[in-house]
Amino acid sequence: MSDLPDPVTLAIPGFILLMIAEIVIMRRRGSDAYETRDTATSLMLGFGSTLAGLLSAGLIYAMADAAHAFGADTLRLPQFGFAWWVWPLCFVADDFAYYLFHRSAHRVRWFWAAHVVHHSSQHYNLSTALRQTWTGFFALAFIFRLPLFLVFPPAMVFFCAGLNLVYQFWIHTEAVRRMPRWFEAVMNTPSHHRVHHGTNARYLDRNYAGVFIVWDRLLGTFEAERDDERIHYGLVHNLGSFNLLWAAFHEWAGIMRDIWHAPWRHKLGYLWREPGWSHDGSRETSATIRARWEDARAKKAVDQAPESR
Repeated sequence: MSDLPDPVTLAIPGFILLMIAEIVIMRRRGSDAYETRDTATSLMLGFGSTLAGLLSAGLIYAMADAAHAFGADTLRLPQFGFAWWVWPLCFVADDFAYYLFHRSAHRVRWFWAAHVVHHSSQHYNLSTALRQTWTGFFALAFIFRLPLFLVFPPAMVFFCAGLNLVYQFWIHTEAVRRMPRWFEAVMNTPSHHRVHHGTNARYLDRNYAGVFIVWDRLLGTFEAERDDERIHYGLVHNLGSFNLLWAAFHEWAGIMRDIWHAPWRHKLGYLWREPGWSHDGSRETSATIRARWEDARAKKAVDQAPESR
């Protein structure tokens, strides 16, 4: 059981077939979901991410094994084997770890510098799912799964993490509007994930789920997609370029620039505060953008309310 296959690698033919099917469907609908340069950038970022993952895999596996040994030998924690009932437990635990990572990746600029790559497309299609970071290992994204290795077999955790990524592929589409109500209530869906990729003030930093949308519902980060508000995809400040290296590293360059120019007492803030934070308040975070939108909506409601008699 220590040599489980990689679900993502096995799923690649399915990814390709689904992308072809989506292109045909969206063209028949007259949609502009695909743009040639954007799609090419997404695919190249995905290819680069795969190479980066191969380069860092040995270190990550070594740390996973060390964490597992630490949990068993030093902390004396109960160890789960490969019994059938452990698999769903590990899958759910891994999905919650993903939620915590994903939420942190939007709230801490250090993690955002790697994750922003995935949000940099202004189009939303299955190729966007492949638009992945090259710097995830450098950003220490793996630390959110380290607690799992203390009690679960590392091979099982890696397999469940792969299944999580495979699931997330199909939700990057506009070809599917809504799933059945019971499914929308429990699972992450294209509708929920479109919200996550939106730059509308209503949708900013919502729906962090990987597989189970229940985490967002329970922890106050859920927002439903509205049919009366079209979603605008991308970043609050879009790249304005299809340059591959700029897409991969622009936020790291921005962090270095901000640290260089910031007063000493504020330098670390540009690493650990939320994206958009500035020491002088000259920029906006997602929270301030949303707050301004909510104030404007409240004022509009008051202005449109009939006068009391």
